[in-house]
Amino acid sequence: MRNEYRAIARVVKTHGRKGEVVTVPVHGLPSLMRKALEVAVVPPPLKGPRVRSVASADDGDRGQLVRLDGVGDLDAASSLVGKTLLARVDDLPEGFEYHDADWLVGRAVVDEKIGPLGRIEEVMVGPANDVWSIMGPFGEVMIPVVDEFVLGTDDDGAIHVSAPDGLVDAEG
Repeated sequence: MRNEYRAIARVVKTHGRKGEVVTVPVHGLPSLMRKALEVAVVPPPLKGPRVRSVASADDGDRGQLVRLDGVGDLDAASSLVGKTLLARVDDLPEGFEYHDADWLVGRAVVDEKIGPLGRIEEVMVGPANDVWSIMGPFGEVMIPVVDEFVLGTDDDGAIHVSAPDGLVDAEG
């Protein structure tokens, strides 16, 4: 069975002279870099390892300050700038896909009381939480992406939610 990988971050710049880099999440994902996570560098270098382990990751105002094993100086760190970091889906935290627009757009959403709400058209990234714009039989429905409302997915890939009372006009 092949591993499935997901792009989680992009290297935007170097930091200092000891090989640290600053990464930012991609596709609206939260910061997912953490110590011991194995990441594939894309595009890969012609020589040297294609997969590296995260030695340290600290959150900052403009990204995460990350040190990768085997990247110990400014030259090595500079070669990573502009590259994308991928991680195995199995190594990512449970529920990360609820913030991944590539995975979400087009997915069916079903409310536990009302039934099918439609399909996700857009994922809006907000400061407190994301919001899904769902188009379907009730027009546009906006669901905040919080644990209280998102229940999970079924075997067919539909997302089950518990929409707050009054959010969907099921009468009209």
